[in-house]
Amino acid sequence: MLQMFGVKGASCPRCERRNDAQASYCAGCGMILGAPRAKPVLIENRWVAGSDELAVFFGVRELSGLFVKTLRVPATARGFILQGDKATEVPQGEYEIEGFFTRLNHLLRDQHAEILVTRTGALPVPFEYDDVASSEHLAINVRFALQVRIENVPAFARHFMTAPGTVSVLELRELLNHPVRQLVAEFVGARSIREMAGNRELREQMDQRLQGGLRQLLAEYGLAVTGVDTLELRHDKYDANRARVGSLWLAADEQHVQLAHARHLDELYSAEEWQRIKRSEEEARLRYRRAELKQDDAIARAELSLTGADRAHAVRARQIELYGRIVEAQSRKQAVDAGAAEVLAELEHDLARKNAGRAGEALEWRHLRALAQLCMRAELAAAQQEATQGRQLAQQRFSQQLLQQQIRHKIEAARQIEDAARQRDEVQRLRQNEQDAARRLREIGELEHVAQRQALEAANQAHRREAERWQEWEDEQARQRIGDARRAAGARDAQARHDKLQRTIELDAEHGRRMQEVAQVPLAAERAHELQRAEMMGMLDDTAKLAIAGEANAAILADFMKTRVHATMDAGQLASLAGVVGAGKLTASEAAELVRAEQARREQEVDKDRRHQIELMERQNDVNKAALASQANAVAGAVRQCIHGHPAAPEDRFCAACGSPLHR
Repeated sequence: MLQMFGVKGASCPRCERRNDAQASYCAGCGMILGAPRAKPVLIENRWVAGSDELAVFFGVRELSGLFVKTLRVPATARGFILQGDKATEVPQGEYEIEGFFTRLNHLLRDQHAEILVTRTGALPVPFEYDDVASSEHLAINVRFALQVRIENVPAFARHFMTAPGTVSVLELRELLNHPVRQLVAEFVGARSIREMAGNRELREQMDQRLQGGLRQLLAEYGLAVTGVDTLELRHDKYDANRARVGSLWLAADEQHVQLAHARHLDELYSAEEWQRIKRSEEEARLRYRRAELKQDDAIARAELSLTGADRAHAVRARQIELYGRIVEAQSRKQAVDAGAAEVLAELEHDLARKNAGRAGEALEWRHLRALAQLCMRAELAAAQQEATQGRQLAQQRFSQQLLQQQIRHKIEAARQIEDAARQRDEVQRLRQNEQDAARRLREIGELEHVAQRQALEAANQAHRREAERWQEWEDEQARQRIGDARRAAGARDAQARHDKLQRTIELDAEHGRRMQEVAQVPLAAERAHELQRAEMMGMLDDTAKLAIAGEANAAILADFMKTRVHATMDAGQLASLAGVVGAGKLTASEAAELVRAEQARREQEVDKDRRHQIELMERQNDVNKAALASQANAVAGAVRQCIHGHPAAPEDRFCAACGSPLHR
């Protein structure tokens, strides 16, 4: 670790021995000169920090020089020995010299060492602020305590243990006052009185904000905040004569927590007073916006006080908080219930001024949320850049204040130098160092002004970028609407063509059915006529049939009737007929042969008629098949499809659904 240098020529804080003017350690006991005169630690050899001390640290020329008495480490304290680059914790207990080095055998008894004595638990560091403003510019009294402890011994030693001394509550409060006040102002300034009064988790939220805000700053110096005890958040109302009218306890002890906050607020302020407070808050926010616009025009001439800068932090934190509530809300009613009505009204005004397209309540709310997100991004960008600069300046301020404290410790130690001339020279040198540190601290304050101006410029740039993002978002929405309209139009056209093709197919099928029905009507009529004629012929006797038969059919019909008569004759009748035929120059065998021939001819006629009917039926089937084939070809020619199977009109060159080319 870093070697600690004492005040040369001072008396020993342990044995009160006078030492040489050039000596850094006591020649008698080996204690570093200029160490804090902590009697329990140095004289009684009992390592325990004081009631208001976080740490006590000093050095020894030889580690074995600690054991002028039995070393005691109580349970309420932690002791560390630093040699080289290692820090070794000394466990609780009592130690003699041999038992100590036997138990901690890696320590070198003849080498110099730095000793750090701290507390087992955290040290409460109280803070109290009486003028923290809420979002309505109402003063809030805040009283709380930070629980601070040493978390990283090497880092703590690197920054604090450059000279022997102590770290007490007063010094920690001085170091932490500026960042803690800024965090409290941002937390309270982002909320209204009514919101804090109705928030049951206000205390926990404030604790988390303080711990999270200080974590990164203190981690570099080996410190940590293990808890926050919020003792009081209170608002006092005064009359014109500054006499207290009443108080509202937002977070306090159990006695005040049971108060009905809403009723108490209504008792403190009337409706007219709340309206006046609301108007003042809106005017402050408008002034802040106008100041940003003026900064955009004349950034070089702008000057901002630290008080105004803190107020700007609170206003920006309030804006981010309200934008976040709008983004998290699912509807306008939820956003209004969350307390973001004012910012929501501003966004609605901007949305109406920019003529954003609206298509119903859901789309309007989506536009409002998008606008809130863009505004929150702009505010967050400015806040993040400002926070980065703030952290850097806070670290510089913390380091510079720590240096001033160390110089003050050295001045107090230098007053113990026996030689008056040397004491005067040493004090004068340290005073000059103190003035240099104070000048550097003032320069850091000036840098804060410059950083505030740069933050305002960055905020203006973020707002310009916000306008550009809004325009880009509107252009994207317009492109999406155009694309959706085109896709919808294409889908409607494709559906119309599909419906048209479907109707064409249905009409062609209906036409085919009607033509088939028309073709079947004459055929049926012809068949009915033939059947009617046949029935009528069947009802006539043979003489009538011969009388009405044509010349071509009369002989055939006579022969047919003769053959039918012969077919009904028996053997005797045929023999008699043969005798008659013989009389007519025909033999019986010839007559029988004639009958058989007539029967054969009759069967041939019947077969011929049957074959003719079959041919007619086959021809009709062929005609029907040809008609159906032509109809199918016509339908196939009318229905065109792309390579993906989508229907297309005959006149299209490209598919309306997928855009692929169509072949003729």
